[in-house]
Amino acid sequence: MAKVYVFLAEGFEDVEALIPIDVWRRGGLDVVTVSITDFPMVQSAHGVSIEADTIFEQCDFSDADLLFLPGGMPGASNLYAHEGVCETIKNQHLSGHKVAAICASPAVVLAPLGVLDGKRATCYPGFEEALAKGHYTGALITVDGNVTTGEGPAAAFPFAYELLAQMTSPQEAQQIAEGMRFTHLMAR
Repeated sequence: MAKVYVFLAEGFEDVEALIPIDVWRRGGLDVVTVSITDFPMVQSAHGVSIEADTIFEQCDFSDADLLFLPGGMPGASNLYAHEGVCETIKNQHLSGHKVAAICASPAVVLAPLGVLDGKRATCYPGFEEALAKGHYTGALITVDGNVTTGEGPAAAFPFAYELLAQMTSPQEAQQIAEGMRFTHLMAR
């Protein structure tokens, strides 16, 4: 079973964190939510308090198949301000393991760390200048090697299914999407 760590910072975008967590757990992934504060409780950008499974200092991350950064502001800025998160993301990327970010986080976290240098990526419109050392696609989802990026809140479902397909199989992701009625929605 693939291991996924989801970093939660104060001000994270609600749906960009919770939809992937839900989809990946339905798909059988071992998803661990990680507060980057000193406490398990983290408040979203819209005032929803979430109790993370653990806090950053209690994690090793050496077993991570995927590290995921939800977007939102100031969530993305708070992720980038955390030295441990930045070091962990750089190490994960350099080791060739999967890194994913959505909304502002590709531009605010991954780009300044050099993770997107020479790579195709997407992010929330208005942040694309930060991707100058890469290639901004403007797509809902962009996959380039071990890095997957998503545009924003509306991309949360297809982004989650794409990563589930990468971590399990396209058939498993399709089955979960059908069970959640996502394919029905998109057929309209």
